[in-house]
Amino acid sequence: MRTIKCDVVIVGAGPGGSMAAKYCAQGGMDTLLIEKKAEIGAPLRCAEGVSKSWLDEVGIKPEASWIRADMKGAIIKSTKGTTYQLDESKAGNEVGYVLERHLFDKALARDAANAGAKIMMRTACTGIIREDGKIVGIKAKSMGEEIEIRCKAVVAADGYESQVARWAGIDTTLKLSDIDSCIQYRMCNIDITPDYCEFVIGSCAPGGYIWVFPKGDKIANVGIGVAGQKCTRGADAKYYLDKWIAEDPRFKNGQILEIMGGFVSTCPGLDCAVDDNIILVGDAARIIDPITGGGICHACRTGMYAGQVLSECNKTGDFSKKALMPYEKRWRDRMEDKLFRNWMAKEKLATMDDDTIDDIIKMISTSKITNVTVYNLLKAIKEKYPKVVEGFEDLI
Repeated sequence: MRTIKCDVVIVGAGPGGSMAAKYCAQGGMDTLLIEKKAEIGAPLRCAEGVSKSWLDEVGIKPEASWIRADMKGAIIKSTKGTTYQLDESKAGNEVGYVLERHLFDKALARDAANAGAKIMMRTACTGIIREDGKIVGIKAKSMGEEIEIRCKAVVAADGYESQVARWAGIDTTLKLSDIDSCIQYRMCNIDITPDYCEFVIGSCAPGGYIWVFPKGDKIANVGIGVAGQKCTRGADAKYYLDKWIAEDPRFKNGQILEIMGGFVSTCPGLDCAVDDNIILVGDAARIIDPITGGGICHACRTGMYAGQVLSECNKTGDFSKKALMPYEKRWRDRMEDKLFRNWMAKEKLATMDDDTIDDIIKMISTSKITNVTVYNLLKAIKEKYPKVVEGFEDLI
């Protein structure tokens, strides 16, 4: 069996994996990034919306090639029809881009390669290699060939399904209430506002929301997430999305060009995302915004932190759990409070009826919030509807 040796192997060439590979390589590590699919970024499994606020933080420069649309703002609607529209004057860099995600992912992988990382396509991890109880590499199948990759550390960047984490003995089990069932259509010939993302909240999407992300020329990603505990009929996400589309006259001439579906974790992260010789990043670590299901920025941040910490560990040769704990500190210091707050807000949202949601959107639309963020929206809700934030008011 062929054996490849390197300092670190990263499993999965999504945003988290490519960022980890980039920063490991920049830190002087012999870095190997493997991807099981034939094309990075495809097939699409993402709504493709991101804010602009975090890109500079992780060293990503916007490129016209992967920006499909530059949004002016967002529209938030209740199932009953109340609307709140905000633009950059209120939301600033929280307003963002709609991506061509497959090109975005390729650009990040290119940056990793430019930093010195090697990339192997059609290479799937099939197991963890341990010697004397210690992780010393992975088993993989590359273009049909069984191989071993021997390394000092493994980065699990293999997304929601993360087998690598489970093989390493890390419990990534989710409660049903911390899973959203999602489906999205790429639709054409629809009459939508071309430069505003749209979010619809209420019984039309139990425990989640419907989104419309414009992609130019009457084309948009139109999707839905439904909380796992609210799924009772089978194929619930498709049922609710089809029902909503059928009832909205803007879509009467619309046609579906593409369908994607899957699941999103909506918990506030794992208890610990490291162990001896292994780090989990992004969706594999359940580090994702629980209220929106958005995970691109979290994957990029955690990938960067992982690469930085591993590079420091490489200087001493110590990749023990204790040596990797600075990664835990970095992501928790940067994101944990917000993730927990948004998880609590998600839990409350799942219990609200349409009248309450409608009243809250009416209240927000008449409030004097000058900088619209989830945090500031929750502050306004706390003043008028304190019971909504009961249990996490100290985080607001």
